[in-house]
Amino acid sequence: MSDHKNAKNTDDTAHGEAGESQTQQQGQGQPQSQSMWGGRFGAGPSAVMQEINASIGFDKRLYGEDIAGSRAHADMLAATGIISADDRDAIHEGLAQVKAEIEAGDFTFDPALEDIHMHIEARLREIVGDAGARLHTARSRNDQVATDFRLWCRGAIDRLDGLYTGLIEALMNAADTHAGTIMPGFTHLQTAQPVTLGHHLMAYVEMAMRDKGRLADCRARLNENPLGAAALAGTGFPIDRHMTADALGFDAPMANSLDAVSARDFALELLAALSIGATHLSRLADEIVLWATSAFGFLTLSDSFSTGSSIMPQKRNPDAAELVRAKVGRISGAMNGLMMVMKGLPLAYSKDMQEDKEPVFRAVDDFELCLVAMTGMMEDFHPNPDAMRAAAGQGFSTATDLADWLVRELKMPFRDAHHVTGAIVKYAETRSLMLADVPLAAMQEIEPKISAGVYDVLSVEASVASRTSFGGTAPENVRAAIKVAREKLIVKEPK
Repeated sequence: MSDHKNAKNTDDTAHGEAGESQTQQQGQGQPQSQSMWGGRFGAGPSAVMQEINASIGFDKRLYGEDIAGSRAHADMLAATGIISADDRDAIHEGLAQVKAEIEAGDFTFDPALEDIHMHIEARLREIVGDAGARLHTARSRNDQVATDFRLWCRGAIDRLDGLYTGLIEALMNAADTHAGTIMPGFTHLQTAQPVTLGHHLMAYVEMAMRDKGRLADCRARLNENPLGAAALAGTGFPIDRHMTADALGFDAPMANSLDAVSARDFALELLAALSIGATHLSRLADEIVLWATSAFGFLTLSDSFSTGSSIMPQKRNPDAAELVRAKVGRISGAMNGLMMVMKGLPLAYSKDMQEDKEPVFRAVDDFELCLVAMTGMMEDFHPNPDAMRAAAGQGFSTATDLADWLVRELKMPFRDAHHVTGAIVKYAETRSLMLADVPLAAMQEIEPKISAGVYDVLSVEASVASRTSFGGTAPENVRAAIKVAREKLIVKEPK
């Protein structure tokens, strides 16, 4: 297979016979690396220029999207009479061969050809001749890469949506199993009130559902077709942009050619959604790390998502969770990096925008791995209910229940009830007692109207069972919330 060392200027748009004759006129004496740039340049790029300019090292993963866009473009060119049906058929056959060569690992990538677009075009022309050279009629690498990148991001969102569904199902299954498992609820990482583990896990289901929604919103906004905007101003050829939009699954062509080639807000929106999602995964990962410590003892990690120590044989380290927790730095860093690339660019295309793909590729790769790892950890979830129940009773976690009882049974204003409860907590604290163990006489010394009925609300079980308000932690609420979430999850979101 040849090295096919051809390249072209970023803003070049080959126009039919003129583009073809220009290539023929260049002759054999011109440097091959300039043969697609036309007659404007007399010498090839320096080695440094070639290295900084080439993107094939990372954008070769766009080959599938590039070939799909080229097939749609060829069909449209033939349908509008810009190229012949024979040329279209030859282009399709050649593109199929190029794709097969890439997927078989038989394709030679050469930095002199800069990017995936030129690699495919150059090899296509080697296979089918002049018909391959006619493919670039009425398009530029500017609208071509914008189309490829939108297609790639759309595919990435669809993959992530499926992975999110798996994570949500794993969370809901664990929540269903532990709808009545009591644990402490925290504020400021201090014991606050008893909750159930199922309720706690369902909080992450709600976050993940919103994360799915953000990705769906991003997909809806990016699903417009840049192809046909050409370099920046559109084209004089009678193209049908609606036809290529339909062929590629876009909702419509982008309405402004300048915006079509220069917009990267879809990539920023994707990175923003991933950054928020990674933050949520990091919070759950951090809880797994905390709960697995001997100080908490809330869960036991299996070998599947743990590592050992090279020096301490007793250690079982939650490395998978720690690495998920760390990935948010890389993902949010990618968003900030691309934001800085785009913030000062005048319309339309600038070569700075070549820096858009690497951070998105890396962030999506990292996020996919985080979703798979977190799903695995939730499927492999082994909590310690006894330790959670014991911790839930610490820290006077039913103090609010005592205050609420004073309001309900004694008609006491809540602020007064809060004061009385605080005094009872102080009594218990100085004597190392649980609230349920404070003698009735001692409570009556603080508030004489308190009756023995107060003990009905001072257990953690009673506290959890009483939280029946919408969104509350009562086990029946948790099971109802799981049912609603399952119903939402099976509703197929529009694509």
